[in-house]
Amino acid sequence: MDWALAERVATRVCGTEPFASSYHAAGMARDFAEMTERAQVYVEAETGLTSAAGQARARVVDRTDWVRANLASYQRLLRPVLGRLEGIGGGGVAGSLGGKVAAVELGGLLGWMSSRVLGQYDLLVLEDENPEDQDLVYYVGPNILGLEKRHGFPPDEFRLWVALHEVTHRTQFTGVPWLRPYFLGLVTELMGAAEPDPKRLFAAAGRLADSVRTRSNPLEDGGIVTLFASPEQRDAMDRVGGLMSLLEGHGDVTMDRAALDQVPSADRFARALRARRQNMNLGAKFLQRLIGLEAKMAQYEQGERFIEAVENVGGPELLNRAFEDPLHLPTLVEIRDPSLWIARLGPAVTAA
Repeated sequence: MDWALAERVATRVCGTEPFASSYHAAGMARDFAEMTERAQVYVEAETGLTSAAGQARARVVDRTDWVRANLASYQRLLRPVLGRLEGIGGGGVAGSLGGKVAAVELGGLLGWMSSRVLGQYDLLVLEDENPEDQDLVYYVGPNILGLEKRHGFPPDEFRLWVALHEVTHRTQFTGVPWLRPYFLGLVTELMGAAEPDPKRLFAAAGRLADSVRTRSNPLEDGGIVTLFASPEQRDAMDRVGGLMSLLEGHGDVTMDRAALDQVPSADRFARALRARRQNMNLGAKFLQRLIGLEAKMAQYEQGERFIEAVENVGGPELLNRAFEDPLHLPTLVEIRDPSLWIARLGPAVTAA
């Protein structure tokens, strides 16, 4: 992978936000430092979880800085895989060309995403790296500012609303002791199973044929990567999908409930962001489906429906059982049919 080329491509693709250089951008770092502190208080009160990592820290970045932060994360995650591929024979002209093609693909993807993302929690914490650059809640200032100005959002409300969602994710991973290592273990499992295998091309072709025959969407569960995944990887991806649907749904529900009186415009914000996703051109929609981003967007809605169904039966007490043990986490099938998870874990609550 030519990481320098990936950064150059992403920087070119990401473009600029007209409001980024205006006087409106002044004070965003100060605002988000304050909003993040407030959000942690509201989130912990709403969820009952307490962060074991202390006070959440905010960092406002531009699109290029967001790209650099994510390229660094990709380098850490892909290091074992790329090492194996090089050992198999990725050198020479073919290997160099492949690294440049991969760099252009990754750079183009991150550059496009950098123009749309509002916030992100960096859950990778590594002992051999600078603590000041870890466990951060990122906010992409230009994108947030652009939405505020285009839609006339009250900045104090909108910034707190965004902070509530991202701080909820941090509270999940730092307030549930086993969650971070469990999630990273799933990622390691996926990376460990990544091997170049021509047979997967035939398997992918078979899945495409099956989808045509059954009139289903072969990209529905995670984009093109699911077509080439081995059975072991698909199992791990289903577990990741179930977990992320729970966490994203929990994040959305928490951001709507916590500090409700502080964000009276929350419904308006949510409608505007849904319209933003739906009003993309056909090319952008296809790209989202191809890379699995559409599946990620579905996680928000599926997770919210799961939480609503569970709480209708057993209230927050039943939902909290999902955070007690990795074995209590819902599978992707259970996310889509909450009655299965309720049948598996509900009796312990109703009998109490």
